[in-house]
Amino acid sequence: MDAPGEYGEEPFYPRAGREARQKDRGRRVADHVQRHRERGAQPPRRDRGLSRAEIVSTAIAVADAEGPEALSMRRIARELRAGPMSLYWHIGSKEELLDLMLEAIEAETEVPEPSGDWQADLAVFARNARASRLRHLWMMEFVGGRPPSGPNQARNLERLLALFDGFDLDARLATDILLTLGTYVSGAVLREAQEMRGERDRERAEAGLTPEEIEAQRERYVSWVASSDRFPRIRRLMDAGIDPDAAETRDERFEFGLDCLLDGIAARLPAGRA
Repeated sequence: MDAPGEYGEEPFYPRAGREARQKDRGRRVADHVQRHRERGAQPPRRDRGLSRAEIVSTAIAVADAEGPEALSMRRIARELRAGPMSLYWHIGSKEELLDLMLEAIEAETEVPEPSGDWQADLAVFARNARASRLRHLWMMEFVGGRPPSGPNQARNLERLLALFDGFDLDARLATDILLTLGTYVSGAVLREAQEMRGERDRERAEAGLTPEEIEAQRERYVSWVASSDRFPRIRRLMDAGIDPDAAETRDERFEFGLDCLLDGIAARLPAGRA
């Protein structure tokens, strides 16, 4: 990550002891640009082709590739081949940039128009949300921690609430249902991210081993479980060839949990439609 510079460098995760200074520096730069804008000044000629959408999409690409800790106004400006200060003509702060990034991603999570089958509609939304969060794993650090900040988020929330128009639901129950669904999706995505990290760690650990050595390690564990009478249930899983973290079963596991959740929600809804 680049060190703070003359243009008010603002990494998303500054080191301890530097956060207040960096926020103040970024605020001064933003205020300076705002004063120029109010006087009718224009961005430097080389940066006039820059757009807010381009800045946001570049920031998302950086975060997707390297995580949110790699984000800073200077880094994004370098990717765009622009001057760092020019970004402040379009975006006032890193907090505004983060809101715009999340709002742009929200457009990927399409909520279907009510079809009359609320379970099918919620399932479509859950699958879309999972796919979007897997594409942008860094956003999991911010999901649920920020209020709706744009038309895409407002549109999706309105459509989700509309799925229950046929029921006599109070606002609290409708909110709890959607929060529960969101918590399930986030938990499933976090689990998948942990599994993927475990796969990478295992690949690194096994990089210097031969296939025979890898198989020998596995056999030692299997033999240890089999030789003990304390783990009969684990042994049964092994005998059935079940790997709870298998990549090829992630979709199936997600759908099983989603079905269980939707069945549970159905049990909480009024028996008949209003």
